[in-house]
Amino acid sequence: MMERFKSNRGAHVNSGYDPTLDEPPVYEETNFSNEEHRAVRPSVMSAFGHDTLDRVPNIDFYRNAGSMSGQRAVRPSLQELHDVFQKGPISVPETVEDDGEKSDGTPSDDLESAAPLDLNKGGVKFGWIRGVLVRCMLNIWGVMLFIRLSWVFGQAGWGLGIVVIALSCVVTTITGLSMSAICTNGVVRGGGAYYLISRSLGPEFGGSIGLIFAFANAVAVAMYVVGFAETVVDLLIEHDALMVDPTNDIRIVGCITVVLLLGISVAGMEWEAKAQILLLVILLVAIVNVFVGTAIPATEDKKSKGFFSYQSQIFLENFTPNFRGGETFFSVFAIFFPAATGILAGANISGDLRDAQAAIPKGTLLAILITGVTYLGIALCVSATVVRDATGNRNDSVPLGTYCNGSSEIACNFGYDFSSCEVESCKFGLMNNFQALCKDNIYSALHFFAKGHGKNNEPIRGYVLTFIISVAFILIGNLNTIAPIISNFFLASYKNIKFHCYSFNCPLLGWRPAYKYYNMWLSLLGALLCCVVMFVINWWAALLTYGIEILLYIYVTVKKPNVNWGSSTQAVTFVSSVSNALSLSGVEDHVKNFRPQILTLTGSARNRPPLLDLAHSFTKNYGLCITCEVFVGPKSEVLPEMNAGMESNQLWLVKRKRKAFYAAVACENFREGTETLLQASGLGRMKPNTLMIGFKKNWQTAGKDEVQSYVGILHDAFDFEYGTVMLRMDEGLDVSHIIKAEEQQENEMMLHFLLRLPPPHHLIYCIFPLSLSVSVNGAPPPQIAKMNERLMESSGLFKKKQPKGTIDVWWLFDDGGLTLLLPYILTTRKKWKDCKLRIFIAGEPGRSEADKEEMRSLLHKFRIKCSDINVIDEIHIKPSGDSIRNFKEMIDPFCLHEGTKDTAQAEAMKKAHPWKITDQELNNFEEKTNLQMRLNEVLQENSKSANLIIVSMPIARKGSVSDYLYMAWLDALTKNLPPTLLIRGNHKSVLTFYS
Repeated sequence: MMERFKSNRGAHVNSGYDPTLDEPPVYEETNFSNEEHRAVRPSVMSAFGHDTLDRVPNIDFYRNAGSMSGQRAVRPSLQELHDVFQKGPISVPETVEDDGEKSDGTPSDDLESAAPLDLNKGGVKFGWIRGVLVRCMLNIWGVMLFIRLSWVFGQAGWGLGIVVIALSCVVTTITGLSMSAICTNGVVRGGGAYYLISRSLGPEFGGSIGLIFAFANAVAVAMYVVGFAETVVDLLIEHDALMVDPTNDIRIVGCITVVLLLGISVAGMEWEAKAQILLLVILLVAIVNVFVGTAIPATEDKKSKGFFSYQSQIFLENFTPNFRGGETFFSVFAIFFPAATGILAGANISGDLRDAQAAIPKGTLLAILITGVTYLGIALCVSATVVRDATGNRNDSVPLGTYCNGSSEIACNFGYDFSSCEVESCKFGLMNNFQALCKDNIYSALHFFAKGHGKNNEPIRGYVLTFIISVAFILIGNLNTIAPIISNFFLASYKNIKFHCYSFNCPLLGWRPAYKYYNMWLSLLGALLCCVVMFVINWWAALLTYGIEILLYIYVTVKKPNVNWGSSTQAVTFVSSVSNALSLSGVEDHVKNFRPQILTLTGSARNRPPLLDLAHSFTKNYGLCITCEVFVGPKSEVLPEMNAGMESNQLWLVKRKRKAFYAAVACENFREGTETLLQASGLGRMKPNTLMIGFKKNWQTAGKDEVQSYVGILHDAFDFEYGTVMLRMDEGLDVSHIIKAEEQQENEMMLHFLLRLPPPHHLIYCIFPLSLSVSVNGAPPPQIAKMNERLMESSGLFKKKQPKGTIDVWWLFDDGGLTLLLPYILTTRKKWKDCKLRIFIAGEPGRSEADKEEMRSLLHKFRIKCSDINVIDEIHIKPSGDSIRNFKEMIDPFCLHEGTKDTAQAEAMKKAHPWKITDQELNNFEEKTNLQMRLNEVLQENSKSANLIIVSMPIARKGSVSDYLYMAWLDALTKNLPPTLLIRGNHKSVLTFYS
């Protein structure tokens, strides 16, 4: 044992304290039984009145090795304090030289899995031809084919025109491949493209992109209708039958048309399906008419309008671009691209397909191929037969061989002079006119507008919303203005489908699409291509689109919908978490990066709310919290209960916004289970470093096995070098009996309600557990009810905003700084912002000011503010007679009292009751016992009105201090106080004043 250092009381001057920090601190040399010696701070023994290896907090423990302003002192390790005396004498240097050593470091229901309700019984179900192929072709063969295709090739020439079509087909083909992979990775239900997007991206991205996509579809209706209206108005002009003027006539015809389309949609899918067959026939006739018409010899009327049948000269002339009116390649592409956006028309009615997984890939990709070839074929035929400009006036004919300048040179070779088109606008030729009829029908689905009607569950409200949006854009009356708006929205949607097809492929084991003709890198390339094209078309429109998407994403994220779709976002988060955890494991711990990672023994997550609330306060945004439960008993009995509660307990934490993980183990005894948790919890660097446990209030009546298990857990925590935190509240912590009673009462009320229902409904009670038996105990006695009321009130203490007051920190022993760090974290929380930090330290009589100045300097270096520093210099005084008497009464039932017996009887008693406190043990640890009683007295004097008290936890030497004596120490130290936390760090620094 260490020799007792005899303090000269008030005359002593602590030479180890140097406020200038220019010289190393001085220590007194103390001899040990093995003839070794070590330097000891003189104030250690004099302050507490007995020998101890524990050290008072001091700046020298937090220095880097070889610091210019002083040597780093070495505090005793947790293991030395815990069990070194069972292994022989100690030999630990008090300071370390500059040996290159670094500073100490420390560390809802799943709707997707449910069977779909057969709401569409008797409704129309389509195959891949009518449901996907025909719909996609109808949407792709639209106004662009007959009204803007010739203009595109007139502006870009057929050389760049082919690039425009090819680029569009590349984007749509990659999107189609990605969509095919996604929709064959599981059952595809109603919801169309939104379903695909939301289930692959998750609700945050799916909600935002899905809304943008639905809006784009609504605007697309306006585009097709305006294209149709332009054709009708041209016919009206031709027959001199305008109603108002061309622009307003387009608006009038467009509104009338969209009303008719709304009527068809409201009539139902069956009528819409019949109408699309008629429209397909019209489109096919028109397309065939184009090809046939190009082969028929040109009449004089056609020649005047720029059509001269197939001519190689015209074909070569139309090869090069001739951009006019400020148009560029990408502006032309932006106007044409909506022609390719009909590829999701089949996916949009996924709920109405007989086999969506087979129909969508087959029908969509075949539609892209057919329509792409059609667009290319018509464009090349037109480019080989029609000049860029024509007047339509037969009087512009000239003799063959007439010389013309500029763009009309080719037409002169065939007998027409269109040179007037260079100075005035002409109505005919590639640049100006080429028309036929078109039609499209689409619907969107939002929450309110998704209500279904009829046997096909038609979204009538959705149709009306689409109608309103369409009319708004029809009033613009300009196809070239509407088309670029749609392009950005569709490109954004396609980009996300491709990107998340790529992201699915990386981390998600559930990504097993039946459709194999896709490549993850091709999907990524397609996504990047969409991004580039969006910005090249119109950078501000692209930024606006992304801005809208981000705002919608934030809204859905904040709203936090209670859904679980197994999205790629979840998979990426998991992979990222594993990657980050592994990267942390490759980095050495450093004191500056210490974070409290708390393992909290709360039982079920809701059983000890104050423990969980405090742990959450310590770790929120700073560290890791794991709330743990040990199921005691045979595994066959406790495993079902444990497994059944894993998810519900974690969800309970999430719903109450507690950033904590739930963990549970099943073991034969409580200590064994806790030991398993202490060793196996966490992952890599995200392993708990602090155990948080409630004070065992019933230790005097619980029985020796429970007490031994409880104290054994504390010994295990010290053995595994955990910091240890213990919370005591006079009312207690465990509210499990109240929760159980409330749940039973609720179940009884449900059972009573069900039993009152008429047959056969009253039989429903059979599906409930047998625990719903009617209680015969009635209400608890008033005294117990009042105690439960106080317990429930105190259980929510740390959820509330704390009133003005103090957090009193009694930092008696230097444990690495955890005793100071945790209360500092509390002061950063909103609920504790009105509480000031007060620091109490042990000091020697006559040198309080020096000790206070030393602590003030240390706190200043730690950048921790406190309202007051108090030096208690009377801790060494013997406790009062009442305290001693109360303590003796408390431990008397657990004392062996062998001192009055002879040796043989005493040995027999020890053998029969090895767990009891012996007279010899009480004598050996009399000073430490007195210290706990005395500390309680000074706590009563100084901190009785504090909101929270934090005290350095005493350590029981393993094998030397009996379990009941240690529990008596903890009880005597913390009784009759406000909520009190006993804290002991693992004696590795968690604070530093170095940058």
